[in-house]
Amino acid sequence: MLNRLLGFVRNITMNSAKKPDVIFVLGAPGSGKGTQCENIVKEFGFVHLSAGDLLRKERVKEGSKYGELIEQNIRDGTIVPVEITCSLIEMAMKQFDADKFLIDGFPRNRDNLDGWNRQMASNVNLLFVLFFECSAEICVSRCLSRGAAGSGRSDDNPASLEKRLQTYLSDTMPIIEYYEKKNLVKQVDATGSPEQIFEDVKAIFRNLKGSVTA
Repeated sequence: MLNRLLGFVRNITMNSAKKPDVIFVLGAPGSGKGTQCENIVKEFGFVHLSAGDLLRKERVKEGSKYGELIEQNIRDGTIVPVEITCSLIEMAMKQFDADKFLIDGFPRNRDNLDGWNRQMASNVNLLFVLFFECSAEICVSRCLSRGAAGSGRSDDNPASLEKRLQTYLSDTMPIIEYYEKKNLVKQVDATGSPEQIFEDVKAIFRNLKGSVTA
């Protein structure tokens, strides 16, 4: 009887806790997601979680059982199994005392979406998908310039970029279209300067309800 009562109390506590707000940030490689997420963090107080950065950190972590698999997927421009990515995102969210998160570069395919819905969707409040639209030519040029400047990323090279863009078009665009049908996509023209792009981003955030303002 006591155990049932304690379980009931725990369930009430968990259900009454405010779910964190989440915004997915999607766009092609080089569309400027990372730069704009940094601006949003400064202006609106979100915590930025990059799925790619979490995977890259896990790849080089000593003793990681996923490191080799992650490295192979990154070099091939393919997508890491969703169970790994969701687990890393969940662990990162638990490390912060925060109630609003930008999740950058996720979900990238249907498997990611299904895994998120199974593992995480019921525990968060998805506000919208912030989609940075940019031509392939501009994206490739930005990534190659980033690589030449010493980004340290093993996938900032022509061969990997071609695969990444193919994966983006075939796997990620359908996810964006899926959320568009739910009226959850807010699109930004990402072809201009970072300053110009952020003006459009600010307009989106300032038009939202107070729950996402700093």
